[in-house]
Amino acid sequence: MAETINSLEDLGTTSAASAQPAAPVHVQKLDKEGRAYATGKRKNAIARVWVKPGNGKITVNGKDFNLFFARPVLQMILQQPIVAAARKDQYDVVATVSGGGLSGQAGAVRHGISQALTHYEPELRAVLKKGGFLTRDSRVVERKKYGKAKARRSFQFSKR
Repeated sequence: MAETINSLEDLGTTSAASAQPAAPVHVQKLDKEGRAYATGKRKNAIARVWVKPGNGKITVNGKDFNLFFARPVLQMILQQPIVAAARKDQYDVVATVSGGGLSGQAGAVRHGISQALTHYEPELRAVLKKGGFLTRDSRVVERKKYGKAKARRSFQFSKR
């Protein structure tokens, strides 16, 4: 039952021992083919990503990622979680992405790769979390309002 506390020292020892919850244990999540699966999202793009051990090949919608994302900036965005985790040529990545534009799709695949890496190797979670790769970028386009030209822009004012 409840312990009797007579001094501040007693209070410090009892609360420290009982109030500390156990840290959550992250376990490896693999499918029957030995792959880790995750879904990544950004803007209106959704990416389904599978990660498995391999030689570093990244495929997006059946094409090599260099062909699918022609701009070097998008290729760099895609590889950020793999480089941050120092797993450059250790995993093959297969992704299918739909919706949005190229920038949103690259961000969605990056998010998916990060999530899938944490499912495959749970100890990478701290590194990827610190880099901000596990957080979904929640910014989306603001909707158009009635009486306005765009979301916030008004029509041009004229005195006449």
